[in-house]
Amino acid sequence: MLKTCDILDEKDKRLRQVSEEVVFPLTKEDHKLIDTMIQYLHDSQIDELSEKYGLRPGMGLSAIQLGVAKRYFVVVHELTGPDDEEKEFDTYVLVNPKIISNSMEQIYVTDGEGCLSVNRPVEGIVPRYARVTLEAYDMEGNKVQIRAREELSICFQHELDHLNGILFTDHIDPKNPFKNKDSMRAI
Repeated sequence: MLKTCDILDEKDKRLRQVSEEVVFPLTKEDHKLIDTMIQYLHDSQIDELSEKYGLRPGMGLSAIQLGVAKRYFVVVHELTGPDDEEKEFDTYVLVNPKIISNSMEQIYVTDGEGCLSVNRPVEGIVPRYARVTLEAYDMEGNKVQIRAREELSICFQHELDHLNGILFTDHIDPKNPFKNKDSMRAI
């Protein structure tokens, strides 16, 4: 089982690597890592499991955050609200993803973005597109196209940044962390 301590910390230089394109078919190791990433993200969003196993809650995880410099990431997006008894999730595995279109409108997370590799509070605005369309491949090598909006759009952009060696903190202006706040919509 993957533990929070297995995820690379922002000080680890490997997080600054640009990940390599994946060649199909995926290896057995890639399949195993992807399954492990999905399990971690799923369990981390269920309070009882997160507490039991000491997992930091997360919605997305890139292979590079586990020291594997390959262009894929996993997103486990909760579909249910906080009052729903049974949680439901959509799971995305995107291999060799790229943004093929985006909205002009920009948004930011009101409480600030977080990251499983950044173990400290970070204040500031990370400008993101409100809507993106990604082209990628699934685990079998089939081309997929996904249109995402709001929270899911932010998560995809955040994980794609990881594949390019970029952390969300890089988007925050250190001299003016709330720069251009009024030109974006908070979510």
